[in-house]
Amino acid sequence: MAEGETEKEYATRKAIERLRERFQELTTTLKESPESQSDASLRFCQEFCQILVEHAGRWKAEEEPLPLLEVYTVAILSYAKAITCLSSECENVPLVLENLGLSCVELLLSLPESVPGALWEEFQSSVKLAHSLLQEHGNTQLHMLSAMAQEPGVWTNTTLCSILSNEKPEIDRVHEFLQMEGPTLLSMRIKHLIKQNGVEKAAVLAKICSEYPEYEGKGNFKQTYLVCLCMTKTQEQLMQEVSG
Repeated sequence: MAEGETEKEYATRKAIERLRERFQELTTTLKESPESQSDASLRFCQEFCQILVEHAGRWKAEEEPLPLLEVYTVAILSYAKAITCLSSECENVPLVLENLGLSCVELLLSLPESVPGALWEEFQSSVKLAHSLLQEHGNTQLHMLSAMAQEPGVWTNTTLCSILSNEKPEIDRVHEFLQMEGPTLLSMRIKHLIKQNGVEKAAVLAKICSEYPEYEGKGNFKQTYLVCLCMTKTQEQLMQEVSG
């Protein structure tokens, strides 16, 4: 064990190291496989998911989310490094990456506290590299994580903080933020706020999203906004809001 490291921290570090090794071994097997690229890709996806579930199952998101973030960080970069050997004809290839990204975003949004500096920096650098590797092959599936990784924290974007504080940031700043995040990530933020009893904040964000021209027909922001109003306003106030 490293100096000052607890047994629990040591066990976590060794588990993450082993996870990284297993993904590397799996990628080597993929590269050397005598199977067709499509069959080898399917096998890779299946075994990748098995390894991920096995390691992620060591921790519960509600109790120990940070080791899980390490697991997702290693998994995302490992998958991106293998992308050149994976067949575009295998439907599991984009599906695994999509689910991996969404699971990581959901974990990040649910973190009860800020991520320690070293771990956040590792997440940022890993996502940046993974996103770059995927973009070289025309893949933008890590867009949401890439947007989050540009910030010093999950909820620290200055424009987002201003919006949630019911301030009035410049419209250009708001539009730039909305465009960077994308409708899926914003919808996930709104749902998380509602779940955490932040309905009024969710209503403010949903309203701004519903008024953004680029998001017309994307997401259910207007409907979500009205639902939030129903949860926080009297019938008279609700009618005034809707008519206004």
